[in-house]
Amino acid sequence: MSRLAGKKVIALVDEEFEDLELWYPIYRVREEGAEVHLAGAEKGKKYIGKYGVPAEAEYAFEELNSSDYDGILVPGGWAPDKLRRYPKVIQLVQEFDAARKPIGQICHAGWVLISAKILDGVTVTSTPGIRDDMENAGAIWKDEAVVTDGHIVSARRPPDLPPYGKAFCDLLADNS
Repeated sequence: MSRLAGKKVIALVDEEFEDLELWYPIYRVREEGAEVHLAGAEKGKKYIGKYGVPAEAEYAFEELNSSDYDGILVPGGWAPDKLRRYPKVIQLVQEFDAARKPIGQICHAGWVLISAKILDGVTVTSTPGIRDDMENAGAIWKDEAVVTDGHIVSARRPPDLPPYGKAFCDLLADNS
């Protein structure tokens, strides 16, 4: 039996997501047996990554209820700057935070957590380009491949995907 069987995860998507930072965690979580639902502003819309890889939203943000899910993945790229403008995305991230359910964020995805105002006192990493943003939001920033603080797993960029995927799956498995 897969250790994540029965778990459900939301993967957020918008235009110009970093292709690897969306797909690698999705496949990693699916390999462990979890169900992953791709969610965008428009159900059925094909979003295009920075390098041309498409991702079709199976659900619209507004259709989702955080209580139906065990974790959420926020990709990097330029998508986080768009994602953080949707009140429903902010609501979902805040609800996952309040419930202490796993939140995965990589690269520029920290922008979404900043806008959700959930980083005060949290130890994280991100692409160094948004370090100041993370620290100004109250986070304790580390230049490490992966940082896990409670229910939040963060990573810097694509070379960190293997340990990031493992850390998110470990957290999801431990969060019963």
